[in-house]
Amino acid sequence: MCGARPLWTIGHCETPTRGVTMTASGGLAMATTIGAHAVRGLDTSRFYFRMAVVFVIIAFASFTPTYWAPVVSGTFSAPPIVHVHGALLFSWTLLYLVQASLIAAGRTTRHQALGLLGIALFSVMCCSIVATRLILLRAEVHAGFGDAARRFSAIALCSLPLLIAFFAAAIANVRRPELHRRLMYLVMVGLMIAAIARVFLVLLKPPGAVGPPPIFVLIPPTLTAALLLVVAIIYERRRYGRVHPLYVYGGALLVLWELAIVPFSGTAPWSAAIRALEALGG
Repeated sequence: MCGARPLWTIGHCETPTRGVTMTASGGLAMATTIGAHAVRGLDTSRFYFRMAVVFVIIAFASFTPTYWAPVVSGTFSAPPIVHVHGALLFSWTLLYLVQASLIAAGRTTRHQALGLLGIALFSVMCCSIVATRLILLRAEVHAGFGDAARRFSAIALCSLPLLIAFFAAAIANVRRPELHRRLMYLVMVGLMIAAIARVFLVLLKPPGAVGPPPIFVLIPPTLTAALLLVVAIIYERRRYGRVHPLYVYGGALLVLWELAIVPFSGTAPWSAAIRALEALGG
């Protein structure tokens, strides 16, 4: 017998029995629903944590032949900005892993507390991408690779606006986790293209080749990075029976944007833009 009770407790009749709360059908249904959502949310968090680990592996392994190994052996030669740029990129990838691990552990407050650090780090990292590319471009132009270097510069500089847009949208949707985490995932996939490209540069580089590689080297790493989107799409399809539109349209936009850089790099508008940036850089 529930006895007299306030109206808001109807359907939640509780009778203590041996220290265990016995809930009526309405409360049991609600508890079951909440539990199901909690398990689903935990599973989703674990997926993004696992993918964050994959991103770290890709970032560090892909740069081993062209950066880490030469640095360790003392044969790496580049302007200091390259080391700064590399440190920022690796720090960002590790921060993404930390943030994903905090969510997976249910430490949402700590995750939010690191949000400002993430915004600051991403902003500085983007500045380093522009600065590094312009400094390297200057050296390549002086070495006689002007046109090839300007076309190759489109890979880094034209990819950046879309990644910034994804990141800005993610920050604008911090109170909507279902959008925030997917937008951040798109940002990470976009950044992985540069890492994966290092592998293809080593594999496809002809013996004795010097200077910037041809622009079409962007195609294989872009298509390879698209597999990371396929993984997320398959996961969502199997887990929820549907795929979030962000992965469908955002993923398609990311891949098509990157592929469009190849023909765009040879156009007059890009030539004018990169020469203007050269002039600003001195």
